[in-house]
Amino acid sequence: MAARRCRRGRGRGGDRRIVRGEAQVTSYYGRPVLKEPVWKVPDVPAYLYLGGMAGASSTMALMADLTGREQLARSGRLAAAVGASASVVALVHDLHRPMRFLNMLRVFKPTSPLSVGSWILAPFSGLAGAAAASDLTGLLPLPGRAAGAAAGVIAPAMTTYTAVLLADTAVPGWHEPYRELPFVFAGSALASAGAVGMVAAPAESAPARRMAVAGSVLELTASRRMEERMGLSAEAYRTGRPGTVLRAAKAATAVGAGLALLAGRSRAAGIASGACLTLGAIATRYGVFEAGRETARDPRYTVEPQRERVEEGRAVAGGGVH
Repeated sequence: MAARRCRRGRGRGGDRRIVRGEAQVTSYYGRPVLKEPVWKVPDVPAYLYLGGMAGASSTMALMADLTGREQLARSGRLAAAVGASASVVALVHDLHRPMRFLNMLRVFKPTSPLSVGSWILAPFSGLAGAAAASDLTGLLPLPGRAAGAAAGVIAPAMTTYTAVLLADTAVPGWHEPYRELPFVFAGSALASAGAVGMVAAPAESAPARRMAVAGSVLELTASRRMEERMGLSAEAYRTGRPGTVLRAAKAATAVGAGLALLAGRSRAAGIASGACLTLGAIATRYGVFEAGRETARDPRYTVEPQRERVEEGRAVAGGGVH
């Protein structure tokens, strides 16, 4: 496959043609087979990163609270509240009107990832905000802790629902890796929350360092498995702007994880690790977003896998006829 030549051009009637060996992919008058998502940059990549970081930070805060690490717990609660609130702002800005977000809360539809995601984001944001406000003001400590605990329970869904939301679309670069993408996002979220803990609570950062390293390993392992399994669409993750961004993300994540192992002995290493892990998490979300949009623009990523599946089906059917 990799050795076959690829040529793009315009055929009769202005249709877009992509030639690979003997195969030819055309689209009607040069129009994409799929409609490219209209989501904007930086709104949606920021929404993807902030929501994941907020969810994992809430989990970190809950665990720190249970083990008596007050500084780390406060840092996690504040990061969760700020991240969730900023995530809602980014989403509403992309939707243009706040009422569109509120309309998604009118009904709960379990079969719709968008509906389920809205019902995860809205209560999580409120609970995280209430927990952080109680911590900062000292008012209503018991309800504040209860809100923080409830946010921590919702947090795993908060870190991964955006991956499910992307994978539920027809965009090949998001749909093909539907098995691995939630693990990529979960690992990235854990690493970014660990970065917050290392920078904001250095005296109690041991759990945050372990979280950062574990999240980095999960993200890098799942990313590699994702690109190996997803077939033709993996090309969009390795080439062009998305490929460059994702390579930088992997490098930053790996360096950040290495520095996290040294952060217990060096404050500077902790800050550098936090910066690298945060940069890696943001770049991962942006790279995945752009790779998906590239597979929506190019009809080859839609048509060629369909042709391969049809040919495989014919081969299987032909093999069963004697």
